Amino acid sequence: MADIFLSYSRTDQAIARRYAEAFQHAGLSVWWDATLRAGEAYDEVTEQALRSARAVVVLWSTTSVASRWVRAEATQAERNKTLMPAMIEPCTRPIMFELTQTADLTHWSGTPQDPAWLAFLSDVRRRVDTVGGGAAAEVPAPAPPPPVPSRRLSRRAVLGGAAVLAVGASAVAVWRSHLLSPAAPSDGSVAVLPFANLSGDPEQAYFSDGLAAEIRGTLSRNRLLQVVGQASSNVFRERKQDAKEISKQLDVTFLLDGSVRRSGDTVRIVTELINGRTGFSQWSKTFERPLHDVFAVQAEIATVVAGALSAELSGGTAPAGPGKGGPAAIGGTEDVAAYDALLRGRELFALGESEATDRAALAKFTQATELDPRFGAAYAATSRALAVIANQYAQGEDRRATYDRAVAAAEQAIALAPDLADAHSALAFALFSGRLDIKAARPPYQRSYELGAGDADVLGRYALYCARTGAFGEARAAIARAATLDPLNPRVYRSMGAVEFAARRYAESIPPVRRALEMNPKMGGARAAIGASQLLLGQVEEARASFAAERSSLFGLPGIAIIAHRQGKAEEAQRALRELVDKNGDNSLYQQAQVYAQWGDSERAMAALLRGQASYDGGLTFLRNDPFVDPLRQLPAFRQLLSALGFA
Repeated sequence: MADIFLSYSRTDQAIARRYAEAFQHAGLSVWWDATLRAGEAYDEVTEQALRSARAVVVLWSTTSVASRWVRAEATQAERNKTLMPAMIEPCTRPIMFELTQTADLTHWSGTPQDPAWLAFLSDVRRRVDTVGGGAAAEVPAPAPPPPVPSRRLSRRAVLGGAAVLAVGASAVAVWRSHLLSPAAPSDGSVAVLPFANLSGDPEQAYFSDGLAAEIRGTLSRNRLLQVVGQASSNVFRERKQDAKEISKQLDVTFLLDGSVRRSGDTVRIVTELINGRTGFSQWSKTFERPLHDVFAVQAEIATVVAGALSAELSGGTAPAGPGKGGPAAIGGTEDVAAYDALLRGRELFALGESEATDRAALAKFTQATELDPRFGAAYAATSRALAVIANQYAQGEDRRATYDRAVAAAEQAIALAPDLADAHSALAFALFSGRLDIKAARPPYQRSYELGAGDADVLGRYALYCARTGAFGEARAAIARAATLDPLNPRVYRSMGAVEFAARRYAESIPPVRRALEMNPKMGGARAAIGASQLLLGQVEEARASFAAERSSLFGLPGIAIIAHRQGKAEEAQRALRELVDKNGDNSLYQQAQVYAQWGDSERAMAALLRGQASYDGGLTFLRNDPFVDPLRQLPAFRQLLSALGFA
C-alpha cells in the first residue's frame, strides 16, 4: 500500500516526476505509472494501487482535465474519500470537481520551502495518516529531508535590493567587536520570517505580515529566547537564500517560516520551524480556524515554538503537540475588526511616505480604539502616530495640542496594559521629543527598557535617550543589544552613529552610519550625519559633499550654510538659510539656531532656541551634547534653558 497514488496526464510527466520526488523526499511513498515493472498488467496494477492508496493526488492541467483516465481515477478517489487535487496550470476542472477544494500550485517550481507546497504537503500528510488510522500528521515525517532552499516570495523587499546584505565596512566590524559578543548563535535564537500571503489578494499582505509580527512580539517577551527584530527578518521577504544562509546572515539557530490564507471568515496558517544549522525541518503544523480564533492561534504557535526551543536549551525533546495557547497578547484584543484596523494602520505607518499616509495610519489606529476601547496596543500605536505627525508636520498651537493627544493616548495604553513595553516607550517619546520634559521621560524610558529587552526598536529609542542625556555607557549597551537582535536593521546602525556623535567620538560615528546607508540608500538624515562628523574632523570639502547629497533639506541646508559662511561665501550662506526657512518654517527653528551659533550671532541663535522651546521643537533634545551650539554654552540664557528642559 503506497501513501500516495499520483494521477496525471502523460504530457505532464516531467512535472509529475517533480511531485513524486518531492513527496518521497518528505518521507511519503508514491505510486505512479513510471514505477510499473516489465510484464505487469497496466490496468490491474493501476486499479489495485488506486484503491489501496491512502491519498490520491490528481494533477489538473489543460491536458489532464480532458483525460478519461485521470477523470476516472479522480472519480474513484472521490468515492474512496482519498482525493487530494492540485492545479498545476490554469485550467477549468471537470464540473463534478469544481466544488472540491483544490490546491493552487500553478507557480510552484519545485522549491521545497514554497508556502503553497508546504500547505499542500501538510494536507496530504493529514489525509495519509487519517486513512491509515494514525494521528493527524502535524509532526515531521520519519525520514529527515535533505537541506532545501528557502521559499521565494513575490512580495516587495522592505529595505530594497541586494545592497541590504552587503558586507559592512571593516570599521563597523571593529565597532561591533568591542560591544558585541563574538559567540556562536544561542540555541534559543530564532527569526520569524515574513509569512507568505496565499489569500490570492495582494491587499491582504498586511494580515500575514501582522500575524508574523504578533508572534514575533510574543516570543520576544520570553527571556530565554533571542528573537530577531522585524526589520532584519523582513529583509528575506523576497529571497533566493536557503535556510542555512539566512540563519548565517541573521546569526540565529532557528527560523520560523509560515504562510497565511485568509478566505472569508476562515484563516489557515501553516508554520514550520527550521534548524538553520542543518537546513532540516524540526516540525510543521497547520491551523485552520474561524477568523475570530486567530488570537488563540497566535498564542498557540508562540507556545509551541517556545516549547521546542526551550527543549533545545534544556537538552530535552520538543513537545509533539501544541500547547493550549496562552492569553491574548499583552495589550491585545479579541475583536477581529479592531485587530484588522490595527494591522492596516501599522502597514500604512511603516510606509512613512508622507503626511497623508501617516494620517491614514492614525485614522486606522483610532478606529481600532473605537471598536475596542480596551485595546492597549492600539492606543500605543495612536500615540506614536500622533508624535510623528506633531514632530514632522504640525506647527504652533496645533503641534502642542497634537503632542498632548500623544501623551494622553500613551497614558491610556499604560493604564490598559501596564506591561506593554511599547506603551511606555510611546509615552517616553511623547514626553521627551514632544513636551521637551527630559526628566519626566526618564521613568517610562527605563520601564520600557525593563519590559522590552527583546525588542530592538524599544532598545534603540532608549539608547538615543541615554545618549542625548549623557548616559553613554547605558546607550552603548542598549544599542549593542539592539544590533544583536536586529543585525540587518539600518536604523540600528544609524543610532549607533548617533550615540558616538553625542559622545563626541566623530571618527567612530561615521562607519555605522555608512553601514546604514549601504542597507538603505534612501535613509534621510544619514548623509548629513556623516557630513557633521566630517566637518568637526576638519574634512571640510568631504563634509560639503555629504551635506549636498543629503535628501532632507532640514538636515542638509544647515551644513551648507555653515560651511559657506566659514569659506567667506556670505551670499551662498544666506541663500541656504533662506531656503531652509522657506521649505521648513518653524520646524527648522533648532537648525536655524545651529546656523546662527556657528555664524557667531548668539542673539539670533538664542532667540531661535527660545521660540523652539515655546513651540515644542523636538530638535532641542540634542541641546546637551550638540557641538554646533557650543558657542552659546557660556551664556546665562543658554544655561537657564538647559535647566528648564531638565538637562541640568
